[in-house]
Amino acid sequence: MKRKITLVIVLFLIAKITAQRTPVNVNVFKNNLINFNGDKSQDIEEKRLQSGRLIYKKVAIPHFKKGTDVTLKLTVRSNGDRWDKSGSCFVITNPDNIHILNVSEGKSKFPKKSYFGKEHGGVKLTETYTPALELLRFMTPFGVGHYSNDKGKHRKPVYIPVWEKEVVWKQDISHLLNALQKEVYIGVWIDTWTKEGYSCDLELNFSNRPLKTPEILPLVNSVYYVKGQSLPDNFAKEELSIEFDLPHNSKNVKLYYTTTGHGGHSGGDEFIKIKNSVYFNRKMVLDTIPWRDDCASFRRFNPTSGVWLKKDSASYIDFKAKAYKVKEIEERIASSDLSRSNWCPGSSVAPYVINLGMVEKGKHTIKIVIPATEANGDKLNHWLVSAYLTYNKN
Repeated sequence: MKRKITLVIVLFLIAKITAQRTPVNVNVFKNNLINFNGDKSQDIEEKRLQSGRLIYKKVAIPHFKKGTDVTLKLTVRSNGDRWDKSGSCFVITNPDNIHILNVSEGKSKFPKKSYFGKEHGGVKLTETYTPALELLRFMTPFGVGHYSNDKGKHRKPVYIPVWEKEVVWKQDISHLLNALQKEVYIGVWIDTWTKEGYSCDLELNFSNRPLKTPEILPLVNSVYYVKGQSLPDNFAKEELSIEFDLPHNSKNVKLYYTTTGHGGHSGGDEFIKIKNSVYFNRKMVLDTIPWRDDCASFRRFNPTSGVWLKKDSASYIDFKAKAYKVKEIEERIASSDLSRSNWCPGSSVAPYVINLGMVEKGKHTIKIVIPATEANGDKLNHWLVSAYLTYNKN
């Protein structure tokens, strides 16, 4: 009898633990439209800014007392936009402070200390303003979904069986859990200027597995989400410097730095290798040229990419001669295949992670140096940069 009671208790405890660790999925958007002066979504909770180029909503997320893994899943389909566009998924970590959404709605203004240059407000952390925390940087592919049909069959290379219907990005954001452990604003921005635009799905998946998660301090975000933020070509003119307070003596301090170069056609920063240098307390902690040279691997997502032909010499098997021969051919080259400044059409953008170790509480500085090219006429050179710290209280 005692054994039966013990077994029942054990089974009860296992069931309780299993129930407590059941994964939780939070669906933020489903087939929501992002466009410029186009149709609106059926989602009554969705809010739209910048004529529909940015959508957001208030999301209530369960509290995970012991922490958890978090995976962000974002799906994007062209709704008629043919082009590759910058995109960003973000969260407002402190809705009670000044933030990009209430500034765009005219409820407040960006503090002067948040400006990078004279025109681009809301970039830097201040005492009263926290920049949007970027959860995922991405680049839309050329026309995936809307144009993934037989209309693009003559652009499709022989090694691609079909054009993909959508592009899906998954990113582990477990280290950002503490920015999501309450009622927050979550949004998606795409730099589209067409009324057709895109449709998107966004979900957050929580494993419910106990996991210790760090504190978070957003520092910088130059993505021009809303009114009051202009094209961020300031790096061509000056360095970005910020002074901030770390509230605690901290260990395991990490700086997350996301950067992408854009604009200027074939001679612009999208296609030029330009060094990024990041300094923490005047010490260089990152010195790199952000670059992607694997863009051809995303070809299946880009049915409307511009294509041209280039003559080349190809080695092939001649079955009659039973030997290799060489002949001149014309090879397809797509715009989406070209290497770029840390992104490809259809890719997400992983942040650089810089281990800073032990850091004392108090004032500290971050400086970002990018010898960029100025925007000139229709050459809209600019750099989208975001950065934040994670840390554990010591």
